[in-house]
Amino acid sequence: MYIEWRRALHSGMTHSQKARIPLYERTTLFRVYEPGLIPGFFQTPDYASTIITAAIELEQIPNDLHQAVAARLERQQILHTGERCFLVVLEEQALRTRVGDIDVMAGQLHRLLEIMSLYRLRLGIIPSMGKRRTWTSAGFWIFDQHTVHVETPSAEITITQRSEIAVYEKKFARHQHSAVYGPQAQALINKALADLPPQAPDPS
Repeated sequence: MYIEWRRALHSGMTHSQKARIPLYERTTLFRVYEPGLIPGFFQTPDYASTIITAAIELEQIPNDLHQAVAARLERQQILHTGERCFLVVLEEQALRTRVGDIDVMAGQLHRLLEIMSLYRLRLGIIPSMGKRRTWTSAGFWIFDQHTVHVETPSAEITITQRSEIAVYEKKFARHQHSAVYGPQAQALINKALADLPPQAPDPS
């Protein structure tokens, strides 16, 4: 299934955020790879607000920012309910892609450090200069063994063909083997925090 963003978002962002909840709720194993941004279910309100504001401006859709952010945060409850397992791999660049101001980025990186303690979450980070088992690709989410979502600049692609899903599973496994975990992953997050430039003083 190929759905253009201009169609999916024609009434605003809120419906798109809420429409994913049933799939999230029935999924028991999430496998997530993101090369450049922090996944939605880890985002702080400020980080999510910046991302959604940019999407509203790009797509020229109705401004339902507050409702869309609330819906995205509501989805984060799946991290704490049910018996779900989350396997997540981020490129180091996702820690360093500037979203919002320095305070927004610092808050988001601290949030990542906090959620790493969740016992059903395994968060890996691929060091930018580390030895790799595969190359970067578009981000993708694998829901159990039945669905893959891939987002492009113009559309969201939903893949349900088992032979195609197997390709993404193999790719994800190679991303996992390229990543570092535990203290090494925490060190990369802390390094990204340390490298944030000082916040400019308020001119007022």
